[in-house]
Amino acid sequence: MIISASDHPLPDREFVRRHSAHFIAFGGGVGLSPVAPGTAGTLAAFPIFWLLDYFFDPIEFLLLIGALFIIGIWACRVTGRALGKHDHGGMVWDEIVAFLLVLLFTPDTLLWQAFAFLLFRLFDIIKPPPIRYYDSSLRGGFGVMFDDLVAAFMTLLCLAAWKAFVIPSGILWGLH
Repeated sequence: MIISASDHPLPDREFVRRHSAHFIAFGGGVGLSPVAPGTAGTLAAFPIFWLLDYFFDPIEFLLLIGALFIIGIWACRVTGRALGKHDHGGMVWDEIVAFLLVLLFTPDTLLWQAFAFLLFRLFDIIKPPPIRYYDSSLRGGFGVMFDDLVAAFMTLLCLAAWKAFVIPSGILWGLH
């Protein structure tokens, strides 16, 4: 572990393994990716989704996502305090949980899921209103988790509009 000039640790494998909150917030270490950790966290949601979707029906899965969200509030609060930065870029649990929600409501085809991924990343990176408002005004673990939940909602809203208005027949490319 490396200690920065401000006496807050810089996250590394040792930091992630030191506390269960750090392990969760960093997505098991995915957030240590030197390139685009948020994108890496969003990608990590795919195999997690495929595994959990096999074992849980939709209602159970939705309840699990709610529990993961609450756990994320705690993990991101603890980890943000330890790092001295409330929303460190390596904390990717917010992307993982929010994108699990998106995948739960996205049609089970590669094309739909690819568009969901691109839209979610776009909203998470650009942070259009109201995402930017929540990102800048809410702090702590809830703030870290909530702005990605709003990005997930906006992603699902766009996908629903696309399905309703652009592909109303549902037969184009087998998207139904």
